[in-house]
Amino acid sequence: MSDSLSLSPPLERDGRTTLRTDSLFSGWRICYLIWGLISLIIAWLGPLPRLAHEAFFAHMTMHMLVVAVAAPMLGLAIAGSRFDPVMKWPRIFSPIPASVAELIIVWAWHAPQPHHLARMHTWGLFAEQGSFLLAGIIVWLSAFGGPLPRSRGRSAAGVVGLLLTSMHMTLLGALLALAPRSVYDHHQGFGSMTALEDQHLGGAIMLVVGGIAYLWGGVALTVGLVQDRKQDEAVE
Repeated sequence: MSDSLSLSPPLERDGRTTLRTDSLFSGWRICYLIWGLISLIIAWLGPLPRLAHEAFFAHMTMHMLVVAVAAPMLGLAIAGSRFDPVMKWPRIFSPIPASVAELIIVWAWHAPQPHHLARMHTWGLFAEQGSFLLAGIIVWLSAFGGPLPRSRGRSAAGVVGLLLTSMHMTLLGALLALAPRSVYDHHQGFGSMTALEDQHLGGAIMLVVGGIAYLWGGVALTVGLVQDRKQDEAVE
């Protein structure tokens, strides 16, 4: 996999692409870890949680900071390190089931009643955001973690899992952005925006940010698979 496109740990080549396992505190991992933590600080300790009680777009911005920025950064920081749980339990951390579980969690929390609980109650917000973060990290760990060098089967499953996640985030975002009426009857809008306009803005944020982040991961794994194939052909 090309170093410039890879989201994985630094590469070592010995005839085909391999990944080295190193400390969680190596330079590139620290960068991923810092960016992931900064994203969570912005999402959870800034003005967004308070604003999210009234504005749907603010709630969706929190969601995207958690699942499309923090989760990938934290997942990539852990993947391939000694703390990677996929090393011990590769069958449990399977990319496609992880993606399906994340789909269920995200869509369930966007149903009207669970969404109302998360918007109006602190415990509901904690439960929602915590489940979003955990599910997102597991998806990225399942795709990029595991025994090294990564098998082509896991990489291919990772591509499917990440693209499936990109598709369902794009679909949910599109449904919210294009809906002819407000999905959430309890929502009254924010500022000069009507409830429907606020919902449309939030859906657009999910469609663009969520779709692109997971598509990027899937494309990076696909590039790695293609390059590994070319290397094998060159050796033959």
